[in-house]
Amino acid sequence: MQWRRLEWGLLIVGLILTGSYVVVRVYSQISSHLAVQKFEAARTEARSRAQESAKELSGTEVDFSLWSDKRIQEYMASLTAKDGSPSAVLNIPKLNLEVPVYDGTDDLTLNRGVGRIIGTARLGSVGNTGIAGHRDGFFRGLKDITVGDKIDVVLPSQTSHYVVESIQITSPDDVSVLRPTPKASLTLVTCYPFYFLGSAPQRYIVSASFTSSEGSEPRPAAKLVVPNLTQRRD
Repeated sequence: MQWRRLEWGLLIVGLILTGSYVVVRVYSQISSHLAVQKFEAARTEARSRAQESAKELSGTEVDFSLWSDKRIQEYMASLTAKDGSPSAVLNIPKLNLEVPVYDGTDDLTLNRGVGRIIGTARLGSVGNTGIAGHRDGFFRGLKDITVGDKIDVVLPSQTSHYVVESIQITSPDDVSVLRPTPKASLTLVTCYPFYFLGSAPQRYIVSASFTSSEGSEPRPAAKLVVPNLTQRRD
């Protein structure tokens, strides 16, 4: 009889412990789910406020859906710090991307828009024009670009149309992708992999050829020096 009571007592204790464990696990799951929902709601609200602020400051609507939080913050800071007007606007219809193009690839420039790589052909000229952008900002959408997609470069007196001919992944030391070309061409450069943590070790290269223009024809190319891709463009 005593052993029977002990068995029942142990069984009850076991059931209580099991029940407590289940309750704790359920509570933990619910609490975790609610915390994630709260975080995502706050993050969405912050991105929405940033988008509204960006539209007020820059006059354009920027899609932050693929951007990292860090890149959004740096973009917002650049709106009040960047001087001068862009030299052109890069438009990739498939990606719903419309971004100002500045000269140079310093941090401030690439936080505000994308930049012509110094040493490559000037926009609107014959030759190979290199344009760099951040992989977690304006150029993150390049992960979805394909051969045959259209790219437009809008200048004050000319709109140049290009078509993507190739996509490749290279090392930062490979300068061949930026070498001068006898005809007008466009090379988009960003770091790769797109979601790599830290300084990405490779470069993602989109090469496009000139197809036509509206307005003046591409100007003759100036004498250029081939740049390199070792500068960080994360």
